[in-house]
Amino acid sequence: MERPKTERDDLKVADEMFANAWRLCLPELEARARRFADGQRDQAEELLANTAIKALLFMRRAPQTVTDPCGFLFVVLRHVFLDSVRRRSRDREMFDRNREIDSEASGFAHEGLSALQKLELDQQLDRVVAAVSRLSREQRRLFAYRFIDDLPYPVIAQKFQINQPLARKRVELLRNRIKTAMGRD
Repeated sequence: MERPKTERDDLKVADEMFANAWRLCLPELEARARRFADGQRDQAEELLANTAIKALLFMRRAPQTVTDPCGFLFVVLRHVFLDSVRRRSRDREMFDRNREIDSEASGFAHEGLSALQKLELDQQLDRVVAAVSRLSREQRRLFAYRFIDDLPYPVIAQKFQINQPLARKRVELLRNRIKTAMGRD
């Protein structure tokens, strides 16, 4: 099925905006990716590839929200890097939780913490989960978008069809509600 002409034109403008910004910023993006990857070329290339995909897709969805394409690319690179760090951390924790308790091998997730500290962390996580489960459906969606998917505020605003300051305010109120609920538990 062929896209309407205006939609094709919008995609063409977004693609050109991305391509121009990518060519202009590539040397600096490569240097930043290498720093993030501690000089490991394959990891830096993976960061750049993921950055390119995410930035292009976002620019295609909402080209009017991107006022500084080069700056946007650096923000996306940083988010991609942070996502990779979180993913590695989750993978290590998953490995740690599935490890045998009697094992002499050192774990990753709670390494260096006492049994009491581990228990307190687990209880705090349980309180967060309980607080989130008591939220309305829309608030749980907002929580997932911001704290699980780590979506930027412009994307959250677009998903809820609200302006960006209102999205920020709703996230702030959500944080306060969760803190209050955790204090009651």
